[in-house]
Amino acid sequence: MSIFVPSAMTPGPSKASTSNDMTSRAIPAGSVPPIAAKAADAFVAAGLTMPVALRRRIPRLATSTLLVAGDTTSYLIAYFVLWSFLPSGPEGTIMERAFTVAALGAIVLYASAGLYPGYRLHDHEHLRRRTLAAVKVAILAAFGAIVLPEGELLLPIIAFLGLGLIVQPFVHWLARGLCWRLGIWGERAVVIAGRNLAPALVAHFTDHWQYGIRPEPFSPDTLDALPGSGPSIALIAGDPASLVPDLAAMRRKFAEVILLSDTPSLRVSGLRPADIGGEIGIRLITGGSSVNSDPVRRILDLAIAIPATIVVAPFIAIAAAAIYAIDPGPVFFRHAREGRSGKPVRVLKLRTMYQDAEQRLEALFRDNPTMRAEWLSHFKLKDDPRVLPIVGHMLRSSSIDELPQLANIIAGEMAFVGPRPFPEYHLSAMDGEFRDKRRSVTPGLTGLWQISERSDADIELQQQLDEFYIDNRSLWFDCQILLGTIPAVFKRRGAC
Repeated sequence: MSIFVPSAMTPGPSKASTSNDMTSRAIPAGSVPPIAAKAADAFVAAGLTMPVALRRRIPRLATSTLLVAGDTTSYLIAYFVLWSFLPSGPEGTIMERAFTVAALGAIVLYASAGLYPGYRLHDHEHLRRRTLAAVKVAILAAFGAIVLPEGELLLPIIAFLGLGLIVQPFVHWLARGLCWRLGIWGERAVVIAGRNLAPALVAHFTDHWQYGIRPEPFSPDTLDALPGSGPSIALIAGDPASLVPDLAAMRRKFAEVILLSDTPSLRVSGLRPADIGGEIGIRLITGGSSVNSDPVRRILDLAIAIPATIVVAPFIAIAAAAIYAIDPGPVFFRHAREGRSGKPVRVLKLRTMYQDAEQRLEALFRDNPTMRAEWLSHFKLKDDPRVLPIVGHMLRSSSIDELPQLANIIAGEMAFVGPRPFPEYHLSAMDGEFRDKRRSVTPGLTGLWQISERSDADIELQQQLDEFYIDNRSLWFDCQILLGTIPAVFKRRGAC
C-alpha cells in the first residue's frame, strides 16, 4: 500500500529544518479547539506549562459534561410531561425520588457503555446502547416493585424512561452541535492510507464530524518528528501488511491505533462494523457475529404495518382520486421486482406516471442523449416528462406513492427496512456477486440508500450503501434507518 504524503509535509533539506517544519505543520491552523487553545494561552501567560495529557482531556471532559447535561435535560422534560399525572403527597414524593434514581442509573449506564462522549460510534450503535441501558434500569425497577411494597412505581418508571429515550436523540443532537460550535468536539487523528484513499478519508471524516474524528493526512516517514502535542490517534486504512514494521513505533507514539472498517459511503478495508461493536474501526481484533433476528423483525413489521395501513388508507384514497382526475385509468399498478432468494415480488404502488410512460421515455431518449446518459447513471430523471403534473411530483417527493407497499409487507414479500426491490433493468447494471448478496435479504420499503442519498446516488454509490447495510444488518440498524426516514421524507432530499 502506498502511503499518502502531502507535498506540504515533504521533508526539507536538513534534519533540523525538517523537525521544525513538522512541528509547525503537525498542528494545522484551526485544528486546536478554541477553548483548549485559550486555556493553553492562559497557562503560557501565567508562566505555566499544561501537560499534554491534560490538554487532550479537557475538551473530552467538557464534551462529556455537556452531553450528560443534555441527557439530564431529557429526563427533566420527561418528568414535566408526566408531572400532571403524578399523585400528590407522600406518594408523589416517593415517585419523584424513584424517577431521580432511575435517571441517575441510566446516565451511569450510559457512561459505562462509552456514550460520553461516544466518539467513533455509528448512530445505530448509540441507539442500541441507550436502549439497553434503559431496559436494564427498567428491569431493576421491576425487581424493586416485587420486593418493595410500592409496586405501583413500575409503570410510571417505565413511562419515564421511555419518554426520556424519545426526547434524548433531539437533545443529544443539540448538545453535540453545541460542542462542535464551541470547538471541543472530536479528537485529532492522522490518516494513513493509500495515495488515492487518504484524501477521501480526510474529506469523509471532515464532513461526518459526528464520529468525533478531526482527520489530518500523515506519513510514517515523519513519525519521529511528530510533537508530543500532536494527534493521539492513528487511523489505518487498506492493507496493513506493508505497515507492519511501523506498527510498533506507531503504538508507542499514539494512544490509539485503529484499523478502519468500511463506512456507508466509502469502501475502505472490508471490515464490518457489525462485527466490531458498531465502531468505525478495530484495534487489531474482531468481535463475534450477531444472532439471526429475522423472526423478531417479522413480528415488528406486522405490528407496525397493520395499524399503519388503517391510518394511511384515507390518504391513499385521496391520492388515488387525484390521479384518476388527471389521467383516467387504473390508479394502482404492480411492477415485478426481484425479492429474497430471487423470488419475484409484485410491488404495489400508486401510479404517478402517464399510462403511456414507456413510449414517452423512448421518445425522450431519441431526442435527448443527455437525458439518456442521466438515466443510465441513476435510472431516474430529475425532469421526467412521464410524471403526472403536480400530483405525480407531490406523491413521489413525499413517497406517498410507496404506501400501498404496506400490503407487500403484511404479505411477507417485503420488510420495512432493507434494500429497495429494483426492476430488472436496474439490477442488470450491477455485478452478479452483489445481486447474489441482495437476494440474501428481504427487500424493504425504506433503506440506508433512501435516507442517505435517495435518488441523487449513482449506481456505484447505491451498491456501496446496500452492501454496507447487508453486511451490518441488525434490529438496531433498522430502527436507526426508520427514525431517519421521517426527516429524509420531509426534507425531500434527492427525491424526484
